[in-house]
Amino acid sequence: MRVTEAIKFKSQAGGGEAVEATFNLPNILTFSRILMVPIFIMLFSNPTVERSIAAACVFGLAALTDLLDGYFARRRAQVTTMGRLLDPIADKFLVISGLILLVQFQRVAAWIAIAMIAREIGVTGIRAIAAAEGIIVPAGMLGKYKVVLQVVAILLLTLQEAIFLPFVDFSLWGTAILYLALLLSILSAGQYLSEVWRKFLDKGIAEKPRL
Repeated sequence: MRVTEAIKFKSQAGGGEAVEATFNLPNILTFSRILMVPIFIMLFSNPTVERSIAAACVFGLAALTDLLDGYFARRRAQVTTMGRLLDPIADKFLVISGLILLVQFQRVAAWIAIAMIAREIGVTGIRAIAAAEGIIVPAGMLGKYKVVLQVVAILLLTLQEAIFLPFVDFSLWGTAILYLALLLSILSAGQYLSEVWRKFLDKGIAEKPRL
């Protein structure tokens, strides 16, 4: 069979639709967010005024793709399993990289970053276990609010020594918002675990506790 005939056969068998569904606009935006993480790290690894502002712009643009990929996925009816899995992973890459760099430059307490990163790793592990059982649980509203607060806090703390505004303490506001994000991190993790456990029970994977 010639190559062109093989490609045509694969397309007719549904392979073409699968590739098209995977590489749609929402998923491309998600991939672009992952690719922007090393750019942010490179810029903020030496936080001069100019590089801090550039790093904040890249971070903000990456965070914007998080809003756009969800919007286009719903508007175009292009919600895919890959998108549901990659979207929260891309968010975690972005936020964790920001937290680690802020700890390095002593703008965030290490214990806050450790608590948030541990939560993200734990939820990601549970998400992977659930996915292996065919269970996909999308992020809840608490998780979405948590990400927004994390992004705002990291942006403020990234810019705290680059932009000076009267009566605006970037460090104070960034730290306060990060504490609130930590609270939502704990609450959203509990909500996610509860939802995964309920789906496990529905599929008969787990047993209800006996009283």
